[in-house]
Amino acid sequence: MSLSNPWTLLLLAISAEVIGTSCLRLSEGMTKPVPTLLVFLAYAIAMALLSKVVLSIPLGITYALWSGIGTVVIVLVGRFAYGQLLNPTQLIGIGLITAGVVLVNLAK
Repeated sequence: MSLSNPWTLLLLAISAEVIGTSCLRLSEGMTKPVPTLLVFLAYAIAMALLSKVVLSIPLGITYALWSGIGTVVIVLVGRFAYGQLLNPTQLIGIGLITAGVVLVNLAK
């Protein structure tokens, strides 16, 4: 797994975004300094990595994968870290996002 590989960078960008988004809850409305700093730092890292990824992977594909995979992972974080449950309609929506990410990858 090379750090010059755009797919590796995309996975790292998704990971940074997930960390930042997870810290939003911990920041308690940006009132807790350490989680707030982590939010900004993680998002800055995600954007820096994405700026490299879009040099090799088309912008639309990059964003679809980044947002789709990030959404699914954040739903899992919400479920397992914060006990947040989804109703059946929301689960179907997440399933459709996952299907979309798979289709985008199959069509590359």
